[in-house]
Amino acid sequence: MSQGCLDCTQRSDGVFCDLEPDALQRFDEIKSLGSWPRGTVLFREGQSARSVYLLCSGRVRLTVCSESGRRMTLRYAPPGELLGLSAVLAGGCHEVTAEVTDTVQVAEVHRRELLNFLREHGEVCLQIVQLLSEDLHVAYERVRSVGLTRTRQVHSHPAPTH
Repeated sequence: MSQGCLDCTQRSDGVFCDLEPDALQRFDEIKSLGSWPRGTVLFREGQSARSVYLLCSGRVRLTVCSESGRRMTLRYAPPGELLGLSAVLAGGCHEVTAEVTDTVQVAEVHRRELLNFLREHGEVCLQIVQLLSEDLHVAYERVRSVGLTRTRQVHSHPAPTH
């Protein structure tokens, strides 16, 4: 397991993987690296967001729970993805549950250290804004897809008249 981001052979094009060397070195200083087995829950929907998780290797399943308690998989997060970002920045609770599907290597950064890091490295803030904007557009497309599919189904099967 690689301890330093600068010499990592698994670096992807994730938001914290392609930083300038000085920022990457500072990121190394504030992260804690861990390996988690399949089935581990990194965080749960509704839980207070205290850290972000940079997925270095493996995959994580992101799910939401319905009011009836039924779990729905939203998607699988690949290596390089930063999990829990919007909840941590908002100082709120996680919107999803993140469960390890393969053994993963994860870099965890606590909220306070992340906010200090972003203050020190303003250039990273623009990447964060772009990442959150992309997430929002993906969510819009999903809602549009579900909403328009449902509308088309209703219109194509009109209710019987008596």
